[in-house]
Amino acid sequence: MRTALVLLFLLALAAMPGALLPQRNLNVAKTDEYIAAHGWWGELLDRTQFFEVYGSVWFSAIYILLMVSLIGCLAPRSFEYAKAMRAKPVLTPRKLSRMPHHVSTTTDRTPETVMTDTHTLLKGWRRVEREEADGSRSISAERGYLRETGNLVFHFGMLGLIIFFALGKMFGYEGQVIVQADGSPWCNSGILGYDTFNAGLRVDGTDLNAFCIRLKDFEARYTENGQANYYHSNMEYQSGEDLKTGAWKPYGLEVNSPLRTAGDRVYLLNFGYSPKFTVTFPDGTVRTNITPWRPADEPTKLSEGATKIDQPGIADPIERRTRQLAITGLLAPTAFLHGNVLTSSRPEANKPAVAVDIYRGDLGLDAGRGQSIFQIDQSLVADGRLKKLTRQNLDQGQETVLDDGTKVRFDGVQEWVAIQVSHDPAQGWVLVCAVAMLIGLAGSLLVKRRRVWVRVTPAREGETGTVIEVAGLARTDQAGYGEEFQRISDKLVQGQRGN
Repeated sequence: MRTALVLLFLLALAAMPGALLPQRNLNVAKTDEYIAAHGWWGELLDRTQFFEVYGSVWFSAIYILLMVSLIGCLAPRSFEYAKAMRAKPVLTPRKLSRMPHHVSTTTDRTPETVMTDTHTLLKGWRRVEREEADGSRSISAERGYLRETGNLVFHFGMLGLIIFFALGKMFGYEGQVIVQADGSPWCNSGILGYDTFNAGLRVDGTDLNAFCIRLKDFEARYTENGQANYYHSNMEYQSGEDLKTGAWKPYGLEVNSPLRTAGDRVYLLNFGYSPKFTVTFPDGTVRTNITPWRPADEPTKLSEGATKIDQPGIADPIERRTRQLAITGLLAPTAFLHGNVLTSSRPEANKPAVAVDIYRGDLGLDAGRGQSIFQIDQSLVADGRLKKLTRQNLDQGQETVLDDGTKVRFDGVQEWVAIQVSHDPAQGWVLVCAVAMLIGLAGSLLVKRRRVWVRVTPAREGETGTVIEVAGLARTDQAGYGEEFQRISDKLVQGQRGN
């Protein structure tokens, strides 16, 4: 048990870096920024897995050792507990007067009557009646075995919590994705449908639980100072047989009201805006693009991003890579100019506007490497393959004309919603173990082990009456046992039955 307590302390200590340092699985950019800002110290922490605490070798070692230690504690204690439950209460001590609680008196009742009264009074206690060598009769009674039961239940619950938590991490997964709140469907068909995806050790992403959702709209409410206090999205979903029949079920998705379907949970995390740009090329071809931009300032939803557009109708791949467009900059939902700098005063889309730089050239879309949807590759700008054409501030409905006659119009904004899909097959068992721990802890703290002995001795020759000795012993904390013993002894002395 001492080893288990030390390991439990070490586990809590080892978890602290996970709360104090950025974790790579949660925020890669912030982790890289921290490493770059702290030089050799950041690199040392990275090599020793402090940015991946919960998957590190040393955290896993403490975790496994704690589980082994708990098993080593519980196995012998369980056998001892089983033996103690089958054993009879201990023999009545020869000298009861040495016990912490002792009462001795003489009554005119017969020994048989006293013994009957004692059995009735101690109903519910584990008890055994014995005949002693001098002709006396005694009863040994014990109560409070649920204390040890609670102790074992607590530790078995902790062991189960560790095991099922590990199983959940092995067979569970968690992914985040941005979905447009325009009724477009999104399906949980594979990891390619996610923006970020964290898979358990036994999950390869090819057999995810099948379901589809579509967010029809999004509503946000704010306090007077612009702080959000309500997010809600009217959505529809289908899973199971609905995927075959095409039926959609409605659901109101909120921050603390996840959708539970197909064994997964769908959470609403955040929202943002997607600017809508319409590009009219010189040949009259029109392309409309709605791409999510990420909030740079969360309270006002001032956002930044990049909208990338391929010019249609160009068959030559080399020429096509010289005609790609990128619209980058800032989006202000409620715009106002601070000097010549566009900013936002509120998170609502009351007066959307953009401050954009428009580039033309090679966006690197055909390079075979993944790139962020929120920014362009600055190395392409540096080597001249991507050239800036203009910088403009555009209100909703305004447009700018490029040097070749291409028109770029800002048509407004549309909400996107960030959702998280979580799958944890052991979640229910984790809850059961947590509840068992609470019940076991309550039992081990509230229930008290105590013993009572009653010896009934017939009157000696020439004497009258029956001698009654009552003794008690608290096996654990004695607080409060004196009052209980007093009630029992008083009733035995007075001949009252029942407690």
